[in-house]
Amino acid sequence: MLPSTNRCCLKTVAASNRPVNPLRQRLLKDMPNHRSNLTGMKHPEAPAGLKALCRRALAYAEARDYEGYSKYDALNSPLLHACSLGNKYLRLIYTQAVMRAPVNLRPLLLVPKEKNPKGIGLFAHAYCNLYNLWQDPADRDHAQYCLNWLLEHTSSGGYAGPCWGYNFAWQTPMFYVPRYAPNMVVSTVVGLAFLRAFEVFGERHYLDTARGVIEFIRHDLQALRDELGLPYYSYTPFDGSRVINISALGAGLMSRVYEFTREVSLIQEARQLIQFVVNKQTNYGAWYYTDPPGQSPLTHDNYHSGFVLDAILQYILASGDDQWMTNYEHGIKFYAQELFLADGAPKFLYDRTYPVDIHGAAQGIISFSQAARLYPEYKANAIRIAKWAEKNMLGKDGQFYYQRLPYFTKRFSLMRWTQSWMCLALSTLLACLERTDEYSGNL
Repeated sequence: MLPSTNRCCLKTVAASNRPVNPLRQRLLKDMPNHRSNLTGMKHPEAPAGLKALCRRALAYAEARDYEGYSKYDALNSPLLHACSLGNKYLRLIYTQAVMRAPVNLRPLLLVPKEKNPKGIGLFAHAYCNLYNLWQDPADRDHAQYCLNWLLEHTSSGGYAGPCWGYNFAWQTPMFYVPRYAPNMVVSTVVGLAFLRAFEVFGERHYLDTARGVIEFIRHDLQALRDELGLPYYSYTPFDGSRVINISALGAGLMSRVYEFTREVSLIQEARQLIQFVVNKQTNYGAWYYTDPPGQSPLTHDNYHSGFVLDAILQYILASGDDQWMTNYEHGIKFYAQELFLADGAPKFLYDRTYPVDIHGAAQGIISFSQAARLYPEYKANAIRIAKWAEKNMLGKDGQFYYQRLPYFTKRFSLMRWTQSWMCLALSTLLACLERTDEYSGNL
C-alpha cells in the first residue's frame, strides 16, 4: 500500500482525472495534424485487419493459458541443470547453445512450458489497451486474470515492495540470478501493467501495486553513482552492473506513477536517473548497452535502445521538463535510421542485421507509436514494421516466430519473448491509430 501521507493525492478515476500537463498540451496543440491524420483502421496505410491480427495473437496465448518457453530458459531443463554442476561457464554455454540453436531444443531437453511473470505483465497491459478502446468485457476478464496471477506470484524474500523475476535461473558473464529472483526489468514491466490497469479500470489497489514496485527499486536494488556522482540502479539485488536501460526503466515507472500521486520525490529521482542516461548518449544519438562503452557486451542494439527512448519520453511528458527533448529527437532519429531496414525489418545491432528478432519488431512498433504522439511522421514507421512482422514472422495459428536468419526462419514461438511483446505492440499501435489523445502502451 502507499504511505498514508500520499494517499490523499491519488485519483479515483484515472483517465479522466489525470492532472493537466501544460507541456503535453502545448506539444499536441502545436501539431494539429497529429490528431486529424491518425484515424484508426480507416487510415489507408494501416495494415488490413490489425485488430483481428492482435486478437489472433492473443488467442494463441489464451489457448495455452499463457504458458510457453522463453529465450533464456535453458537452465529449466533438469538435464542441463544437473550437468552444469553449478559452474558459471557451463551455465553460459548451455544457455547460449539453446538460445542460438536453429531449432527449438527445449522439448528434447525437457524444459517445461510455464508462465513468465514478464510475459503475463505484457499480456495484461495489452488487454488493458484493448479494453480502453472497445470496452469488451472479455478483455477486462483476461486482464484481471493476468493481474491476479501476478499478485499471487510475487518474488518471495521479504522485499520492500512487490517485485517479480524470470521463471528461470540465468547466467550472464557478470552475474548469476536464481529462478524468480526479482530484477528491475520484470518489475517495471509489471508495474506499468498495473498502472495501465489503474488508468483503465480505476481500481485503487492497482496503483498501490505500481507504487509499491518503486519501494522495491529504492530499497532492494543497489543504488550506485557514476564518476560524476549521478545515480543509477543495479539490474538485480545481487549485482553492481551499470546497464543503461535499467535506470531508464526505473525512471520511466517513477515518472508515470508521479502523474497520479504527485509525489515530488518521484519526479526528482526520475530527473536524476534520466540525467545519468542522457549523459551516456553518444554524439550521434545512440546508447551502448552498458557503461563504460569499452566494456559493453553490445554496442547499439535494437530493443534496449527503444526502452531508453520510451523512458525519456515518459519523463518529459510526465514532468513538463523538456530540457532533454533534443536528446530524445536525436535518439529516435538514430533508432529509425540505423536499427531498421527500409522494409521495416528490425536489425539486431546498428552495424549488424542478423538475427532479425521479433522482439525488435515489437519494440519498434511500440516506440514509434509513442513517438508519433509528438512527431506524426513516425506513425508510418510503426505501421511499416507491423506489416513486415505480419508478412514474415506470423504463423497460421497466430503465433509469431522467434528469429529470421539469412537463409531460414526459426519457426517457433517463445511465449514471453515473441507472443507477449507482439500483443502489446499491436495493441499499442491500435491505440495510437484509434485514440491519439490518451496514453497507451508503454507510456
